[in-house]
Amino acid sequence: MSNFRARINVSLRPSVLDPAGEATKSAAIKLGIKGLTKLRIGKSIDVEIDANNLEEAKQEVEILSERLLANPVIEDWNLEFLPFD
Repeated sequence: MSNFRARINVSLRPSVLDPAGEATKSAAIKLGIKGLTKLRIGKSIDVEIDANNLEEAKQEVEILSERLLANPVIEDWNLEFLPFD
């Protein structure tokens, strides 16, 4: 078995309103940040998983992402595998 490190990035679909993002954008503008036209908030989840190979690790992390970490009705997600530092 090998250890793999993955990052799952979850974001609201473009058609879904993002009240937290809008509130943060408004606060940033009040701080004097210029040129800010869009701000959306998502989440990033780092996982480490033991698997026989990269394909097996990918399958397991995809199941985790689709069924637990992201709401498929309102969120999109993407997956990347990372080297260990």
